[in-house]
Amino acid sequence: MNIPVNLTEFLYWVKDRTEKLWSIDDENCPKGFYGARWQSLSEEQINQIEKKYQVSFTSEHREFLKILHAIDKKEIVEYEDEGELITEECTFFYNWFENEEEIKKILNTPYDWMLDDIDSVNKVWLKSWGIKPASLEKRKEIFDEWFSHVPTLLPLMGTRYIISDVDLVWRPVLSIRGSDIVIMEWDFRTYLLNELRGYLDIHIDVFDEEDQMFYPELIDEVQQIFNENYKYDETKDIPYLKEMILYWSSGWSSFGLSYHPENARVHPIVKTYIAEEEK
Repeated sequence: MNIPVNLTEFLYWVKDRTEKLWSIDDENCPKGFYGARWQSLSEEQINQIEKKYQVSFTSEHREFLKILHAIDKKEIVEYEDEGELITEECTFFYNWFENEEEIKKILNTPYDWMLDDIDSVNKVWLKSWGIKPASLEKRKEIFDEWFSHVPTLLPLMGTRYIISDVDLVWRPVLSIRGSDIVIMEWDFRTYLLNELRGYLDIHIDVFDEEDQMFYPELIDEVQQIFNENYKYDETKDIPYLKEMILYWSSGWSSFGLSYHPENARVHPIVKTYIAEEEK
């Protein structure tokens, strides 16, 4: 298949393959996506957005916005609630021009959710924060100081955010739900392969002898890209947020690390640190 390594070429490759799939009204085209097209932005538009929201896009993010950015359709999601079929229209990638209220809200969501996790059922308290104060006001003060150093997080879609810090070697895309933070992929190219895997025709059907059924599997080229992306690398670091990601044992694999001892038969999901009692 020879998936382009160069980001610009890769983004055009994604554009061509997705729009081709969405141009055919069959079972492979997601509900609501028939005829969908990407809506790119000009350099001037991107500059306007940066000024409006007081944000700064990395070169990779700017390239994404210039070639892809958002699509002109809403994804139609159907689900059943108490026997009733519910149909909703959902934003795919955020449109920085059309989704103003949504973007303003989602820009602040990581702060709000993480702060809430300090006093919610999770009772999150990182080791670097020291002894947990009894005062909510003091806890917030400590959290605010910590969060002020967290690299800028810019929304892509849903609860997906990209690290926007040109000084970092890796600028991964994260899935953030309060203190539960998962590294989706370590670079923009691999993230898009993952997020859009259902629209890129990168699977083959493999017959399972036991089940006597065909199952889709990623082609070797794509699986190899994913495997390489999650290998341990000492340069894979996210200042301040790394500690939050490793707060839950599920975060260790994101850095190519192993939280559990070798040959362990039981792998309990436990916090990597439990704070001292409040003083």
